[in-house]
Formats: sequence, C-alpha cells, structure tokens
Amino acid sequence: MSKKNIVITGANSGIGKAAAIKFAKEGFQVIMACRDMKKGKNALAEIISHSGSENVDLIKLDVSSFDSIRRFNEEYRARYKVLDILIHNAAYFNHGEKEYQLSPDHIELTFATNVAGPFLLTELLKDLLEKSDNPKILNACSTNIKHFYDPKRQIEFDNLQGEFRESRPYSVYKLYGDSKMALLMLTFRWADEFKDAGIKVNAVMINNIRNEWQSIKKFRSWYRVAAALQNLIASPTGMMADVYYHICTSEEYKNVTGKLINHKKEIV
Repeated sequence: MSKKNIVITGANSGIGKAAAIKFAKEGFQVIMACRDMKKGKNALAEIISHSGSENVDLIKLDVSSFDSIRRFNEEYRARYKVLDILIHNAAYFNHGEKEYQLSPDHIELTFATNVAGPFLLTELLKDLLEKSDNPKILNACSTNIKHFYDPKRQIEFDNLQGEFRESRPYSVYKLYGDSKMALLMLTFRWADEFKDAGIKVNAVMINNIRNEWQSIKKFRSWYRVAAALQNLIASPTGMMADVYYHICTSEEYKNVTGKLINHKKEIV
C-alpha cells in the first residue's frame, strides 16, 4: 500500500495524539493540525518516539479562526498533493466558563471550533480528498447528543453570535451539546453531497474517555476531584484511537457513509 495522508486536528493531546500514534504505526503520513505549536512540537516528538515512524508532520491550525484555516490549507497544499483521511478531532469545551466567548470571526467560540471551522476546512480540502482512491472524513461527536432524544431540545441557531447573551444563561454543556449535534447533522448532509465524489463521511460517538492531567487541572472546585475519580473507570484514549482507525481503514466500513458509530464500533 502506498503511503496515505491523514490530517488529524487537535493531535497534540488526548484521543488526537493517540490516533496520530496509531496511524503513524500503521504506515500513514500523519499531519498534526494544532493550535499551540509549542505543545504540538512536544507531541510530535512523542508521537515519533512511540510510533517508530518519522512520517509525522506538524502544521499550525486554530480551527476557530477562518484566517488560520485558510493558511493551513495553503501550507498543506504546498507540502502535499492529496488527502486520504480528514479527522475533525479538535473541540472546544472550557469547563467553568460563564461568559459568551466569540471567535476571531465573531461566532460563538464553541460553535466556531466544533462546527464552522470543520465546515470551512473540509470545503477547502475537498478537491484534495477527491484525488484519493478511498477518501474518508470522520467527525468526533459526543454522548452529549443523547439529550436531543428530548424533542423539545433545540440548537440555538439564533444565538450563534451571542445575540441573547444578556437574556439567556450561558452553559458550556448546552453549547457543547448543540455544536456536536450540529456536527452530526453536518455529517449526514456531507454524506449526501459528497456521495458522487466518493468521499465517505461518518461520525464517531465518543464515550467516557480518560482525561489527561493537563485537562483535569482546568476544572474548577469539586469538578476537578470528580474528573480525577472518573478517570479510574474511564477508557484509555488508545481505545478510541483504535475505533478511529477501524472506521477509516477496515473493510467493514469501506463503503459506509452517513452513519454515527459508537465506541463499540457499532452503527447507532
């Protein structure tokens, strides 16, 4: 098999880093798309060490910023001529945040990072995906979307720039869930629109995964203790990395598109 190119956003930590190690071990050319280049370079060295592969690259990407996405697109094209797999793994979730945060493009930061950014990045890279013989897009969703089983739950499309910040309470959990449900909706739409181009688009529903200590330190008060205790029963990041790999490379999912797949590798 000729070496395949895979872009993983947020590959400097957590599942993204574990996935980068997994794909690098399996012979892929891994392109880490990371916002923090200092952390990215440290992770790059770690991924090369753990995978035993030198085929790992790092390009700066702040997926909440349209300018950064366009610069990433230009730099990627300067280095590579085709893209085989695009994994939208990066996400914004700032536990304890109490005020609306806007992206550089004045979009609510959670939605900008988890939905608008992946949308633009995919549209810009679509022609490079079309050059692959088996192009895949994988969107990382969350078990938080289970709240949408309640028919009264709605995505606040009218508040994507904080228009009602003075009258509606800010909830990181609500906005995170809204954004991940929107990403799932986008998965279904892309699967239809990209069918003729041969691009398969699926979403993975991430369950309770072990947090890194750097992430736990961001939690406040007793939530930090709860997160640390939860880690005792949580699944390791490597488990979800294996799920990412299976969805993107196995014969079982070779022709599957427009589906939500859980941590057990089952279609939901």
